[in-house]
Amino acid sequence: MEPNVEVERPLKLHFIPFLAAGHMIPLCDIATLFASRGQHVTIITTPSNVQFLTKSLSSADPFFLRLHTVDFPSQQVGLPDGVESMTNTPDPASSVKIYRGAVLLHEPIQDFMEKDPPDCIIGDFMFPWLNELATKLRIPNLAFNGFSLFTVSLMESIRINHLLHSNTDSESGSGSFVVPNFPHRITLSSTPPKVLAGFLENMLEKELKSNGLIVNNFAELDGEECIQHYEKITSHKAWHIGPASLIRRTVQEKADRGQESAVSVHECLSWLNSKGDNSVLYICFGSVCHYPAKQLYEIACAIEASGYEFIWVVPVKKGKEDNSEEEKEKWLPKGFEERNIEKNKGLIIRGWAPQVMILSHPAVGAFMTHCGWNSAVEAVGAGVPMITWPVAGEQFYNEKLITEVRGIGVKVGATEWCLTGFEEREKLVTRDVIEKAVRRLMNGEEAIQIRSRAQEFEEKARRAVQKGGSSEKNLLALIDDLKRLRDSRSLE
Repeated sequence: MEPNVEVERPLKLHFIPFLAAGHMIPLCDIATLFASRGQHVTIITTPSNVQFLTKSLSSADPFFLRLHTVDFPSQQVGLPDGVESMTNTPDPASSVKIYRGAVLLHEPIQDFMEKDPPDCIIGDFMFPWLNELATKLRIPNLAFNGFSLFTVSLMESIRINHLLHSNTDSESGSGSFVVPNFPHRITLSSTPPKVLAGFLENMLEKELKSNGLIVNNFAELDGEECIQHYEKITSHKAWHIGPASLIRRTVQEKADRGQESAVSVHECLSWLNSKGDNSVLYICFGSVCHYPAKQLYEIACAIEASGYEFIWVVPVKKGKEDNSEEEKEKWLPKGFEERNIEKNKGLIIRGWAPQVMILSHPAVGAFMTHCGWNSAVEAVGAGVPMITWPVAGEQFYNEKLITEVRGIGVKVGATEWCLTGFEEREKLVTRDVIEKAVRRLMNGEEAIQIRSRAQEFEEKARRAVQKGGSSEKNLLALIDDLKRLRDSRSLE
């Protein structure tokens, strides 16, 4: 009888999310998924980030999920106390310091785990020491990078092509090229800055040393052809267990996800409830993408010219009084607020917005996004088509999946691939181009077809996380695999 008792013993899992909201939120939702299946989960983070996560995790059973803190080395990296997340940094230099601090968390986290080792580590690929730690403790580790598998597969295909053909246009960055040996015909007209490409390739190489990749997506969106391609070219297992955001079912759970909202849930819901279905354009470029005033001005002009109602999220730059009249004048046309905000045609949120709650409201008809994967998969889970405006990171790859492969969005036409969301852009996306994309997705026959496809994928996403769905099956299979690994080690 003893082997059966062993199989039923819950797993002890340690999750290590990277220190940025876009990394913490989905991985902590995934941690909650494991806890909801009766596994004992510990999320390891720093004191300031605990404050950020506590509210977000309030619906989780504290018996199965707990938070453990390790001190962030603020003085060692030259940051003021309490600045422990890339989401709260004012510039790229501070983001680099956050990354250096994350590297230095190796020792305190190792000390904690050595005293009471888990059965598995599930950590963000931004921590370069995870494989070393797992090897030392002789336990498996699963990697998380927050990307779609489509994007990871595309990046791996490009990387392999670079190794085989070092003198191609794709290597030099000149001209358009078709990604070779990929399940879909993908043409890239630009490539990431070399520093970014090198960093991501290095992280992905380290990730392949893990026991598998956890993906915040569902298999039907990435596609079986992409999953098979990834496993064929890497010999690495990918586990689709998302969209993680769909664990948030009530309005309050959706509103609590992430940081403290800059607008009250009641105010936001009341405004949306007064609007017709699919009538509102939602605009948000994530928490670490800051456009210059001249680009915000073009967006404002385009919104007003289109005539559609809108919710527009504008991140507040740390260290600047962006709410002051002087600052507003730099990026809002004269009289914009009187004509739009005061007349209830629009809502500007300066700071953090309850995005999952907003996207799930029937009034929202389109989402203008930077194509960060969290935002993209949240939109898919809500059935909202996208106007894509990639900026940095892997976002241009995500755009390909959204617009060309799945047909659930249209491009605004951005081509400038920046190193970070803070970077000054050389190219301006003009108001007429923005307005054209808005009109294209908010009204007309093409808009109806794109919205219909988006709603089909919403249904597939919801089925995936329900009993018997692809993501639910993957989660249960992964738990069983980890239990078998644990039990086989105990017999050694």
